[in-house]
Amino acid sequence: QVQLVESGGGLVQAGDSLRLSCAASGGTFSNYGIGMGWFRQAPGKEREFVGGVSWSGRVPYYLDSVKGRFTCSRDNPKNTVYLQINSLKPEDTAVYYCAVRTGLAMSSSSFGFWGQGTQVTVSS
Repeated sequence: QVQLVESGGGLVQAGDSLRLSCAASGGTFSNYGIGMGWFRQAPGKEREFVGGVSWSGRVPYYLDSVKGRFTCSRDNPKNTVYLQINSLKPEDTAVYYCAVRTGLAMSSSSFGFWGQGTQVTVSS
């Protein structure tokens, strides 16, 4: 089955940019589910969906509060999905996860094959 590995996190300053990667192994990611999503979980908070891509070719979709700063994309030959984050804010500090979308809801229950996460820390 497919395995997902996130990378690209780190400690950055407010206003910086990061590109997170989610590399799939053990299978072609577009053969699993209906798309891929990115979530984040800050300390003491629930995991929240921030953006995702569909295998159907529809435009990427985002949490309203991150629109304009977050961009999801995919590289099919590399079997990798990306999350570009611009103008980082301290409130973006969280562990970021990618997962395969297996259902219609934009909640954790509709996603599976979770990666281990990558930490993003934004200092003010």
